Amino acid sequence: MRIAFVTGASSGLGRDFVLELAGKERGLEEIWVVARREHRLSELKRQCPVPLRIFPLDLTCEESLKKLKLQLDTHQPDIAVLINAAGYGRIGNYRDLSASDSLNMIDLNCKAAVAVTLLCLPFMHRGGRILEICSTAAFQPFPYLNLYAASKAFLYRYSRGLRRELFGRGILVTAVCPYWIKDTEFIANAKQSPGKHAIRHFPLASRSNQVAKWALLDSRLGLSVSTPGPICMIHRIAAKLLPSWVMMDLWEVLRRL
Repeated sequence: MRIAFVTGASSGLGRDFVLELAGKERGLEEIWVVARREHRLSELKRQCPVPLRIFPLDLTCEESLKKLKLQLDTHQPDIAVLINAAGYGRIGNYRDLSASDSLNMIDLNCKAAVAVTLLCLPFMHRGGRILEICSTAAFQPFPYLNLYAASKAFLYRYSRGLRRELFGRGILVTAVCPYWIKDTEFIANAKQSPGKHAIRHFPLASRSNQVAKWALLDSRLGLSVSTPGPICMIHRIAAKLLPSWVMMDLWEVLRRL
């Protein structure tokens, strides 16, 4: 059974990845989708032309990972595409964020992504593709978005190294690094913190369906990094050319606009 496996599929970018895969990825017999909100996954199942197998699970819980492993061992699918889109962020400095928020970001953005990747790799074969959803925040330190940016920097580096490790198996890994996305729950959720006013505006934000289309095309082309939009590409180049302290000073100006 040839499948795609998508985490964070209940809304936003994860949801649009599912719909894009259903329309563009040939030969999929099922798409396995994971998220906490079962009713959202059920709604997506009614809209999707490819059969969905839904898993309403919290990936930060060890028991959820055990349930996924059992399903994979039982059904022995051929995972053609893995997309780790589950993640969240919070705005504010170290005083604004609770310890639980800080640690939960690391658990979901880093530990869960690695855990799901390791669960799925035994069921992937030559030609398989992995998309790890990082962020342009991975390219530099981001005060007042620090924990989120650091977690995405981890996932970015993990993706780049894993790609090299998997060369011999013919499995390609793409680190997807979008800019702000205006039509998802990310910005609204990120602002649900005492430090929500630390970032006042989110200019030139992109749209979720365009990011999903662009990232999947980059994955099919075999790119190691997907910067799905001109702002992402400019940010990536600037972060390579300018020292981190300069990038942080520029960010300090932009976040106050």
